[in-house]
Amino acid sequence: MGVIYKFHNDLDTDQIIASQYLLLPTIDEMKAHAFESLDADFAVKVQPGDFVLGGENFGCGSSREQAPSVLKALGVQAVVAKSFARIFFRNAINIGLPVIVCKDLYENVSDGDTMELFLSEGMVKACGREYSCTKLPPYMQGILDKGGLIASLNEDQSTTAKYNCGGDK
Repeated sequence: MGVIYKFHNDLDTDQIIASQYLLLPTIDEMKAHAFESLDADFAVKVQPGDFVLGGENFGCGSSREQAPSVLKALGVQAVVAKSFARIFFRNAINIGLPVIVCKDLYENVSDGDTMELFLSEGMVKACGREYSCTKLPPYMQGILDKGGLIASLNEDQSTTAKYNCGGDK
């Protein structure tokens, strides 16, 4: 169960993390500035397990991996939206942040409501109702389970190397 932080349609990556903060050396330093132009206290209020909810075209704009990375670093459990910009969706999966399309949720919840995500079932519970969401295909769920694409590839590669180098079979 987590709190919903609801944002508008066409939210761009510069609103998630403004370009001037990309000069900071680490994601941990950048995360304090997440959504700063929209909610100056977001990084202080959000707790691990909370959710970001967006309308249409969430994450449009620049193809900066730091946008989903700061949300993951803050402990956001998932971003749920009516639709995503393709590059944000891809970057989020690559770094291991679940991104879920849920068409009907946005109009029926408010900022500060709580919800529960059942990722493998493709379902959200909020405000006493259940909402059907996109169920990720098993290979994408596998990438998320391993912490992102690079972690998944590294794990797959180490398994392959183990079997190719005379390791236990």
